Amino acid sequence: MFTSIKRLTVVLILMVSGVATAPAIAALPIQATLYHHPGCLCCEAYARYLDKNGFSVKVIDSHDLAAVFRQQGVPDQLTSCHTMTVDGYIVLGHVPVDVVMRLLRERPKIRGISLPGMPHGSPGMGPDSRMGGPKEAPFVIMTITSPPRVYATR
Repeated sequence: MFTSIKRLTVVLILMVSGVATAPAIAALPIQATLYHHPGCLCCEAYARYLDKNGFSVKVIDSHDLAAVFRQQGVPDQLTSCHTMTVDGYIVLGHVPVDVVMRLLRERPKIRGISLPGMPHGSPGMGPDSRMGGPKEAPFVIMTITSPPRVYATR
């Protein structure tokens, strides 16, 4: 009798610990690589924003972002201060995380998305940023396609 109670206790402990770790395993961070000019504070703030929202961002310094943009096939009108690769897509600029998650969930047949320029109020360019400020206009996120189309507005 004592042995069966011990076994039952061990089985219950293993079951509970397995259930407790299941959400942690399911919520592994999304791997991304962000290319930016060394020392760009808004890009670093954007990487921190992504890290806080379920991403694991590898930041790579580049003194020639124009070459990175050309290599990724990004038209000049869609460039920004940094570019990120995530799960086969290119994400340019300070795109809000909900739009990036929508891209990864929907998996459209496009090269990626871009929030051109460095709009104030966007992630990494907010009022708490040395370079940013309050949001001045809606964010228009474009597809990296030919021709570009509006993917989302925030």
